[in-house]
Amino acid sequence: MSGGDPIVIVGAGPAGVSAARTLVAAGHKPVLIDEGMFPGGQIFRSPPAPLRRSDRDLYGFDAGRACRMRDQFAAILPSIAYHAETLIWGVEPRVLHLARRNEVMRQPWGRLIVATGAMDRIVPIKGWTAPGVFTLGGAQIALKAQASTIGHDVIFMGSGPLLYLVAYQYARAGARVVAVLESGRPLRHVSALPGLMAGGRMFAKGLYYMAWLRTHGVPIKTGVEPLEVLKASDGRVAGLLYRQSKTETTLSCDALAIGFGLTAETQLADLLGVDFRFDEQHRQWLPVTDGDGRSSVEGIYLAGDGLAIRGSEVAAMTGELAAMAILADAGRADASRAARLRRGIERMDRFRRSLNVVFPFPRQLAADLPNETVICRCEGLTAHTLRDAVAASAECDINRIKAFTRLGMGRCQGRICGLAAAELIAAKGSVHISEVGRLRGQAPIKPLMLSTLAGGAHDGL
Repeated sequence: MSGGDPIVIVGAGPAGVSAARTLVAAGHKPVLIDEGMFPGGQIFRSPPAPLRRSDRDLYGFDAGRACRMRDQFAAILPSIAYHAETLIWGVEPRVLHLARRNEVMRQPWGRLIVATGAMDRIVPIKGWTAPGVFTLGGAQIALKAQASTIGHDVIFMGSGPLLYLVAYQYARAGARVVAVLESGRPLRHVSALPGLMAGGRMFAKGLYYMAWLRTHGVPIKTGVEPLEVLKASDGRVAGLLYRQSKTETTLSCDALAIGFGLTAETQLADLLGVDFRFDEQHRQWLPVTDGDGRSSVEGIYLAGDGLAIRGSEVAAMTGELAAMAILADAGRADASRAARLRRGIERMDRFRRSLNVVFPFPRQLAADLPNETVICRCEGLTAHTLRDAVAASAECDINRIKAFTRLGMGRCQGRICGLAAAELIAAKGSVHISEVGRLRGQAPIKPLMLSTLAGGAHDGL
């Protein structure tokens, strides 16, 4: 370890906690930094004490895993330096720039594990900026962290396992789930069944959620194309217009949750200078690592959904494997345990690859967005603005389009709009999406108050 600087882990979800446990067991005292109030990541997000509910109510079939992770974290807490509600907003060589409670700090590192997790993948819909429209993840956070639903009559629109999970959770919580509208056609992909079977319990849970919704009277529609979010006189969401098999239908609601799978949170990895590759199945640029999590930059390791979307169980395995890679690089390898983890990851990768076939990202939906649809809500940019920029400049590089239009220059730094915008740019320019590139990471990664920066930084937490 260089100069005695600590091993730092970014992210206290399943990957980060698993990495911390492995390092503690080997005699290290890692620094664990997380934006959340409590450990657990998005999947095991905990509410404040006054809103605490049973693990079964919060996590359903994953209650046992949530409880075990909480106990495991409590066991290692005396042996780690844990810093919650701490934002990493920038980097320099071997140093992270942090912000917490209106002060900024510098955290040196000798080895670094980046386990930043995932966020919702969005395809904008005409009218989606109306109050009452949430991402699937946002709807789930409201339920888990605040014990509240986003509305009484809720439509769930999108694709992928999270769509059915959150709809199920809302129905169990007492909301009226108006409908689950799936953009794909899962039942058409029978050839993916052997790979799905490799998911075992995870596959069974997904089938259960679908069956439960159907038996409780929740309509599930597939092959749906969302057309427009309808608004009430006060501007709030009032319904959704969609097309299925050439027939247009309107459903009324007071809240809408949308999401088309998940996307890896890669901004920190980008700032750290690791190599990226274009992943055709995910249709996203992802960090390059070896089989154990080592990146192209010495001393930087990646784990969890911030490396690739593979779910919380694989995230925990990759966190342990990244920690073991650090130990192996210091001459303390456990080859047999590492081999078992790799086999487990490969088995679950078969499942995830099949899921991506069954629930593909609706790239054509993003490419064909109506001109008046707002793509970048931070800057108020429409599909028409982006298409005009491509036509006028003959440029398809997304960073050039950013320079012309301010795409991705707002508070989200392109995390929400970037992938959909790339599909639209590729379609307009008649190029493969890999030629569009990716929005370069910029500091601050997330919004930071100037008054916080003005206070100056000190070393350590």
